[in-house]
Amino acid sequence: MTQPAATHRLALLWAASAGVALAAADTYVVVLALTDMMAGVGIGIDALQRATPIISGFLLGYIAVLPLIGRLSDLLDRRRILLGCLVVFVVGSAVTALAVEMPVLVTGRVLQGVGGGGLVPATLALVADLWPADRRGTPLGVVGAVQELGSVLGPVVGAVVLAWSGWRAIFWLNVVAALILYAVILLLGSGGRSLSAGAVGPRGPVRRPGVERVRTSVAWVLAVLGIGLTALALAAPASLVTDVALGAPFVPFVGQSRPLTPIGVAGLGLLVVVAVLTAPRWWAVLRRADLFGALLVAVALGSLVLTFASSDPEKEVVGPLGYTLLPVGAVALVVLAWWHRTADEPIVPRGVVGGRGLRSLVVSLLVGAALVAVVVDVPLLARLTDHYDETGAALVLVRFLLAVPVGALLGGWSLRRFGDGSASGLGLLLAGGGMLVMSRWTLDSVGDTVPATVVLVVVGLGMGLALAPVNNAALADSPSHAHGVASSLVVVARMVGMVVGLALLTSIGLSRYYDAVRRLPDPLDTDALIGAGVVQVQTVFLGGALAALAGAVVAVTLGVRRGERREALRDADSPRFVGL
Repeated sequence: MTQPAATHRLALLWAASAGVALAAADTYVVVLALTDMMAGVGIGIDALQRATPIISGFLLGYIAVLPLIGRLSDLLDRRRILLGCLVVFVVGSAVTALAVEMPVLVTGRVLQGVGGGGLVPATLALVADLWPADRRGTPLGVVGAVQELGSVLGPVVGAVVLAWSGWRAIFWLNVVAALILYAVILLLGSGGRSLSAGAVGPRGPVRRPGVERVRTSVAWVLAVLGIGLTALALAAPASLVTDVALGAPFVPFVGQSRPLTPIGVAGLGLLVVVAVLTAPRWWAVLRRADLFGALLVAVALGSLVLTFASSDPEKEVVGPLGYTLLPVGAVALVVLAWWHRTADEPIVPRGVVGGRGLRSLVVSLLVGAALVAVVVDVPLLARLTDHYDETGAALVLVRFLLAVPVGALLGGWSLRRFGDGSASGLGLLLAGGGMLVMSRWTLDSVGDTVPATVVLVVVGLGMGLALAPVNNAALADSPSHAHGVASSLVVVARMVGMVVGLALLTSIGLSRYYDAVRRLPDPLDTDALIGAGVVQVQTVFLGGALAALAGAVVAVTLGVRRGERREALRDADSPRFVGL
């Protein structure tokens, strides 16, 4: 590859990775702003459970639609998918910033999840397009490192913004940052070639260029008007709302909902008209991507996320809707298995989930469970001591969070010399060993800065080491026309591991906590109650250690030696992308 081409692909990699970091930062920043967001939509601090959809809505959007976005990135130019995801993220951030009622806020968070989540598989698949199979390790490590770095910077930036302004400024900052990245990726172009598996002509009726240009122009005008009117309805400027002549369009038809005002309904109606006008362009692609299969996947994943993300671990493992959602999800999985065998082109192409691809998903699932144990319970243990307030407890966790991106870079670089199984297996072995040590921690252990820092750094490096090799194995063993789907499944597995792992490990930990409390001679003894809390944290760490060690065993099967890597299917045998 010539030097200009090499420079171009590096610039595109860093721009796409920055988008991944932005989405990762947004995942964690809400934790700081949650109480302020609740107040902004009229929910008191005493009704914390009602704020669950703010978190679960983002997770639902992030996870449930990922396979569809991954499939679309296999059918279209990866760069177009990146741009589309950034647009969705911008819209979601703006809706969230303007929200004054819970349904609008949750809608914005879901859109943020869809847009932000879709950036990850598209970027990983982009790496597979731009680098040959035996040279992907370092760029995959870069993507993993930047993503984890975003998780660290998110709360820091959020704290700075909250100290300077309100919670809405966080999401307006998202809008500005995403628009800048959109402009950068758009200017970079595709380097003179399609960034996807290949190219075929569109399926569907023959288009007439003149009619298409008119249709597109009209759609653009209506879209701008629709977005403008909807934004105006959500913003509801006081100068217009209180005006005798101009305030009528802002009076809700029902209740106090701003979208249900004449101006809001008009804006949403125009957007529906835009969707109808542009249907010939996007409907054929969705059908090609297997829309029915995508719906089944979304139902199955959505049921799982809502079941565990909405549960109260102090009372239940399964959330209030779980006993309804889990059977629905199970039925969706059964139908999906049948559809996968019978569909001409299923959403997950045949050959993706098998061999090393399947084992990669198992490792990613276990990494997620181990990761969430550290992220949640290290600050909890720190808060049980007298040494740390909320900020100090977060800083204890930063030692771990900073080590993860360093480990991700090392994991990618190590693939130059070692196999996927060697790098990821060693990393998870280190992480599991470190978490076994953490499972013996007491209150004094956290206060002992140097030993605690060493253990947290080792665990963070170990988990980081596993990221790039797992992605690399999944990409190398999937057909070249299915890299987007393969990447999305790895991300989904990790997120599911985090959601389910948090619910299960916390429930087991709390069970041991209540058991310890029942055996106390004096149930009002504060020190003894804190000791029971330490037992809970130790149990969660032990569960995370077992997950990491199990992941290490499976990871070794990904390949110990660095051999000649090849794609599972050659480009010549692969379906090509659908042009629009």
